[in-house]
Amino acid sequence: MNDTTCLQDRVGLRAPLLFALAILVVFGLLYSLLGTALGRVLFPMQATGSVVERDGDVVGSMLVAQPFADARYFRPRPSAANYDPMAAAGSNQARSNPDLRKRIADAIAAVAAREGIAATQVPDDLATESGGGLDPDISPAGARVQVARVAKARGLDSAVVETLVAESIEAPQFGVLGPPRVNVLRLNLALDALPR
Repeated sequence: MNDTTCLQDRVGLRAPLLFALAILVVFGLLYSLLGTALGRVLFPMQATGSVVERDGDVVGSMLVAQPFADARYFRPRPSAANYDPMAAAGSNQARSNPDLRKRIADAIAAVAAREGIAATQVPDDLATESGGGLDPDISPAGARVQVARVAKARGLDSAVVETLVAESIEAPQFGVLGPPRVNVLRLNLALDALPR
């Protein structure tokens, strides 16, 4: 192989290597930075995880469910991921699976006992997990069945808590996407903000 052939091979590789480097910089770095910057400008709350702070302390996220065990708070849907965002997933059990049916029956019985209602009055969302296991919202019916317990635990009139639930109901997105819902964290923060 002579010097001319070797030089032609090096020149022939230069263009593809420069192109690959340019693509890497443009799409690997600049595109990501631009997307992140646009997200922070157009959707500042969502781009940072919709983190909610109270008195300088992070109390949760509006987009991810967190457990509330205290009787003074509304509870979210059950979580197959144990409310761990790093393990978000549903149970992946078929409707015909006896284990799923038993788990739902046990959840219905537990909710009915906790809320002092009949098992037939337990809304589905309080006994079943969402697909991702971290749904931050419950149905208005899911919130209403918890009113008596929360009001009693806080020493409030049930009408005050019912009004707070009614004010917390969010309409379907764009008026048509999804059912009405109640964000559990937002509702619980509104409860904490009530005068004592």
